[in-house]
Amino acid sequence: MESAAAKSISTASSRLLALAQQLRLYKAEESTGKLISHVGFHKPISPAKKAAVLICLFEGDDGDLRVILTKRASGLSTHSGEVSLPGGKAEEGDKDDDGVTATREAEEEIGLHPSLVDVVAFLEPFLSQHLLRVTPVVGILWDRKAFNPTPNPAEVEAVFDAPLEMFLKDENRRSEEIEWNGKRHLLHFFDYNTEDKDYVIWGLTARILIRVASVVYQRPPAFIERIPDFKYPRMHTACVIKLENYQDKSKPFDMKAKLVLGECGIIQLCSPLSWKMWEHTALQSEWPTVEFNLKKSGSRR
Repeated sequence: MESAAAKSISTASSRLLALAQQLRLYKAEESTGKLISHVGFHKPISPAKKAAVLICLFEGDDGDLRVILTKRASGLSTHSGEVSLPGGKAEEGDKDDDGVTATREAEEEIGLHPSLVDVVAFLEPFLSQHLLRVTPVVGILWDRKAFNPTPNPAEVEAVFDAPLEMFLKDENRRSEEIEWNGKRHLLHFFDYNTEDKDYVIWGLTARILIRVASVVYQRPPAFIERIPDFKYPRMHTACVIKLENYQDKSKPFDMKAKLVLGECGIIQLCSPLSWKMWEHTALQSEWPTVEFNLKKSGSRR
């Protein structure tokens, strides 16, 4: 039987159809095994607990793209009263399917039946403050009128929606610098007002929505998203230098040699070199070009 989502596609705007097609082509970069933390940095760990949240997008009356959000019930033990995305922890019956987890939780929390949502993309998983692996699942609600919010009072106090593009703008946004895990980070707070209520969207929810908006609109936010981390890896002295057809080791030579730096993963051609043993401070592999001379430490250009 054809799902409600499939039936509504025929009446969807060309803009929404194009967006769905674009998002279906998105491939999350999970090959490194790293997660995006809720404060914007990668953590090379694999948490045992998994969760998924639903970023349910639909077209508003004015043609703008909007996302469904909730305000958590005040009686919850964690994050009570905060704005969040529908979602929760994975269960055995989900069969390791983040889409199933996100849509199941959305139905339990706000009465959004999975048949109304067309899952189109999975973004890079985020690492929550409590070390929970959270996967953003992007879904399209083709027919907003078919959804009648019925919040579960034990979990959700209110259901509302907001324009997705606001998470790329510097308007109604403020930030706070904090220290977490020995590093400085930026927490973003977005103030949003409806006709009768005021909401603050921050923390993991804000970080995920900034990422989703960047993917959807194909541009970065109009504000500094995170504090750069200029951490230097530890000193490296074990370098492999391959010299070819060079006999006189008492003089500097003017030929190119391959320099391989173990953990940094940097392969660089450099010249001239001398035979003097040296140590250097290895720079981060993200920096595009590193120039080395055996007489002195490595430098960035």
